[in-house]
Amino acid sequence: MIFAVLEPLRETMHTVSYSLLAPTIIALLLLAAFMVFELGGLLVEIFTERRKAKTNLSELMESFQEKEAEEIKTVIDNSNLFRRQKLALQELLQHSDLPAASLQALARRLLTNEELHYFKITNRTDIVARLGPMLGLMATLIPLGPGLIALGQGDTKTLADCLLTAFDATVTGLAAAAIAYAVSRLRKRWYEDYLSSLEALLESLLEVLG
Repeated sequence: MIFAVLEPLRETMHTVSYSLLAPTIIALLLLAAFMVFELGGLLVEIFTERRKAKTNLSELMESFQEKEAEEIKTVIDNSNLFRRQKLALQELLQHSDLPAASLQALARRLLTNEELHYFKITNRTDIVARLGPMLGLMATLIPLGPGLIALGQGDTKTLADCLLTAFDATVTGLAAAAIAYAVSRLRKRWYEDYLSSLEALLESLLEVLG
């Protein structure tokens, strides 16, 4: 009796569940394509920025001492700092005539802007690292229902197709998540070092300009 009452609900749930299979597979393929794009961006970042020799911060901060704003700009332009570091420092130098409190507020804002910029970059791959296994699990479980039905009916071809879809979805989701996790960890290590260096340089400039 109870199964007869639940049957329409079960049919509705089955219809909704199976209708999610195609969107889930599409989402998995999009995540995989996105991670290929992110890997390309990582390689570009390595060969255009990270391959540069690291700047000796202590020597650079010493070179700021007893110099005017224009001279410091030249020193920064000729350094091996990353492009965004140079832009942030030059922005502070362009407003060197501001009062000390305003300069400190501007420096904090510049550092916060950089933190937000790099948070957005790493957050993209963090999301993929979380969504990949979830979508992979969904696309694994959904075909198992029809697969079990096919097994009961002796339809081995349908069973094989369902299992193949399930395995492929698992592999795709885990692969996208693993790559995303590795990219996020690498970039976070880079950006933490970058932000720490920028903070030290901004503080040094504030002392010189003050």
